[in-house]
Amino acid sequence: MQRIGLTGGIASGKSTASARFVELGAVVIDHDDLARAAVAPGTIGLDEIEEAFGPDVLAPDGSLDRPALASIVFADRDALARLNRIVHPEISRMAAEREAAAAAADPGAVIVHDIPLLVETGQADTFHLVVVVHTPAEQRIERLMRLRGATEEDARRRVGAQAADDDRLAAADVVLDGSGSADALRAQVDALWSRLADERRAEEAAELG
Repeated sequence: MQRIGLTGGIASGKSTASARFVELGAVVIDHDDLARAAVAPGTIGLDEIEEAFGPDVLAPDGSLDRPALASIVFADRDALARLNRIVHPEISRMAAEREAAAAAADPGAVIVHDIPLLVETGQADTFHLVVVVHTPAEQRIERLMRLRGATEEDARRRVGAQAADDDRLAAADVVLDGSGSADALRAQVDALWSRLADERRAEEAAELG
């Protein structure tokens, strides 16, 4: 089993890389999906968020009002840290369960953990390989404004709430350039996948002696 940590700043192209890993046969564990599950209605996570941030972060139907919560945590690093302390332990538990199930189904699986805050949460050393999709911060701000309709202030706040580019790059074993086209990024994932397959074959040959 190969365990890969995939990360990248918001609007870097990480989702494109993650989707390509799935197409190539990897088992991708999306920690954003797990984060949503951790705060679904009826969960302890959602109760703790309401207790920490107040009832205004709940929508009328009792679900999490994500824009309301984002407006708080992206403007206050202490608030973001408080949110992470609530959510991340549960995300880690669910990720471990999914990884164990994937490994049981296929001991030779390539398991990719898609983790937006991999560097921020100190998980880089837990993977065989850390892959960073890198797009410069200013270009990511422009993408947020152009593709997601964010204001410049909101885009800069969201980018600023994450790790600095230099910190993310320092944690990388492999850097994929997300500043170009989606096709160019997918081609880089293909090349990495081919390299990983060669490494697996070499390891298997060495084990056979």
